[in-house]
Amino acid sequence: MQLTDLSVIRDLFSRHGFSFTKSLGQNFLINPSVCRKIAEMGGCNKNVCALEIGTGVGVLTKELAIRTKKTAAVEIDRGLEPILAETLAGLDNVEVIFGDITEIDLKKLFEEKFKGEEVVVCANLPYYITSPVIMRLLEERLPISSITVMVQKEAADRICAKVGSRESGALTAAVNYYSVPKKLFGVSRGSFAPSPNVDSAVIRLDIVRENKYRVRDEKLFFRIVKTIFSQRRKQLINPLSAELKIPKEKLSEILISIGAKPAARAEELDMDKLAALCNAISILKERQ
Repeated sequence: MQLTDLSVIRDLFSRHGFSFTKSLGQNFLINPSVCRKIAEMGGCNKNVCALEIGTGVGVLTKELAIRTKKTAAVEIDRGLEPILAETLAGLDNVEVIFGDITEIDLKKLFEEKFKGEEVVVCANLPYYITSPVIMRLLEERLPISSITVMVQKEAADRICAKVGSRESGALTAAVNYYSVPKKLFGVSRGSFAPSPNVDSAVIRLDIVRENKYRVRDEKLFFRIVKTIFSQRRKQLINPLSAELKIPKEKLSEILISIGAKPAARAEELDMDKLAALCNAISILKERQ
């Protein structure tokens, strides 16, 4: 069964009485090469297990299953259950878990489904949950070696931008804190049905087990990043002073001490300077 053939997809939907749910951002892949490349470039092999987020009709699910020890897929739309029962028939190393990835207990899922095995994450993420899902996977420090996901091209450009460039943002810094991001390949809007209004790209995040930035206070680091990028075009001492109740003069001194300009904006600081800024503020707060 060619699951990227539009006539096959329509037949499946018709026979099972399935219709698109617009609120779930459902766009089904009709380009046969994309899922194969995601699985291959996502590190899938018989020594690892895979977690998929959002199955669609099972195109990527099948590519993951034929390459890995086990594939567990989380799908929010129960309307796809009979379709997946048909499209994944005969694959005994696949389990579909119906639920919301933003609400599922992921640590429990990993313990029960993967039992200590190495896991790679591969997914075609709906655009509206890209940032929260990526950040949840990273923040919970799950036993994941890499995350390979297809996202909106604009999001891919932002995530993979160099921290300290105009294209970078809070998500860029957060992703770089936990991983090494890389853009793998672009995917045109014509690769989907229905066709979205934007192009996509596949990125891979290789998880870093020991963080090289030596941040003293991780919670403070992300608070600072979120604060300064929320008003990225302003001098960062303004939102930071208001958020942390630190005099601007003190913040100017700190910026000079880490090799940054007192009038610096958030997008001008690379990861080393962001970490140094956090550590200097942490020391200042401890002395107050």
